[in-house]
Amino acid sequence: MATNSKLQYSDSCNKVFAYWRFRTIYSIIIGYASFYLVRQNFSIAIPAICSDLNLTKSDIGIVISFSAILYGIGKCFFGIIGDKFSARYVMTTGLLCSAVMNIFMGFSSVIPAFAIFWSLNFCFQSMGWPPCAKLLTHWYSPTEIGTKWAMWNTSHQIGSAIIVSVAPFILMHLGWRYVFFIPGIFATILAAVLFNRLRDTPESLKLPSVEKITGLASVAQSEKWKDDTEKLTYRETLRLALGNRLVWYVGLANLFVYICRMTFLNWGPTLLLESKGSSLTGAGFQMVAFDVASMFGGICAGYISDKIFKGRRGPVSVLCMVLISGLITVLWLSPNDSHVTSSICMLCIGFLISGPQILIGVAAADFASKKAAATASGFTGTLGYTGTAIAGIGNGFIADNYGWNMVFCSTIVAACAAAIFLAMTWNKRPQILVETYGKETTKKN
Repeated sequence: MATNSKLQYSDSCNKVFAYWRFRTIYSIIIGYASFYLVRQNFSIAIPAICSDLNLTKSDIGIVISFSAILYGIGKCFFGIIGDKFSARYVMTTGLLCSAVMNIFMGFSSVIPAFAIFWSLNFCFQSMGWPPCAKLLTHWYSPTEIGTKWAMWNTSHQIGSAIIVSVAPFILMHLGWRYVFFIPGIFATILAAVLFNRLRDTPESLKLPSVEKITGLASVAQSEKWKDDTEKLTYRETLRLALGNRLVWYVGLANLFVYICRMTFLNWGPTLLLESKGSSLTGAGFQMVAFDVASMFGGICAGYISDKIFKGRRGPVSVLCMVLISGLITVLWLSPNDSHVTSSICMLCIGFLISGPQILIGVAAADFASKKAAATASGFTGTLGYTGTAIAGIGNGFIADNYGWNMVFCSTIVAACAAAIFLAMTWNKRPQILVETYGKETTKKN
């Protein structure tokens, strides 16, 4: 095992560092939850929009797919930008612009307008994830980032749970247009809060790097692992991310994970209404259960990958996807009026699905290193939202022409495909853990 000479810092330095990384993580939790207030509201408004404007599921599927494609492209683009520019400015700008697009959505009445504004919304939404990946990898070490990434990832469920709880009330009392107006106003306010709270890296505040202050890097290694992303060319950043086959494995897995995840997030309320006989309120509560369970499931998955599998993200992710395929089968075959069974299945799927979704992002950052973390996360996000596009227009077309039974079947196949790609990373860890502790110790762990 390699021996490290741990760098020593004063108590005041350690306290300042601890303050700023706590401030960073709660800020990005609030910030990314705010993105979901102006993202997940559309799924609640879909039935009312279709009824009011005489639109088909295929029409809505087109809107979902166009926005997903632009979101995926934006994630890759802003991932590269995020590694080179201020995470604070990129994330705040994205949230503010998403809020504005939601207000425009509230004034829309035809499919072209919905497609344009919702696609632009998702383009700006893509400015949220890469800055968070960059911030997490700069403020938390690979020995703890699985758990901390999962804690940040609760922002998905917090934001989604808030909007799917509140949006039906807004819909029933004010109409579907206010499902866009009200979240847009709140997101504008929260963008200002986010800008006030965020800073970029420890080094930007004259603090030591996370590897140094946590003792992960020795004095000799600290120079190698320092934050020198500003010195990398775009070509070098792309090589670190896209030249790594492990990043491709988790990226392809993400495509299939997102087919599963977005089938329930985008089509969940409509699927439960039409195939399982749920009421609008019942479907809303099942989606809340899905999101709340995801919060705890993600934290459990991150903790297990850190503490039990010592930085290996593959085993936990594979197990989750295998179990999800079984649960979707049970949900599909359960009687239409079996609300207890469908609720339990939605709860368990929600608990399990966030594990792979989180750990794929962590693994991409692990494999690419923090120098290209935003780029790698953006790339896997691009493939993930290719899956969202497939789930959007694909499920809309399948539901219209073949029924919800075929939607269930295709989602089961996607879950199995994700498990296969994730299995290809079963024994892989971040390179810094191998170099710091030695290959022999890493294998034992």
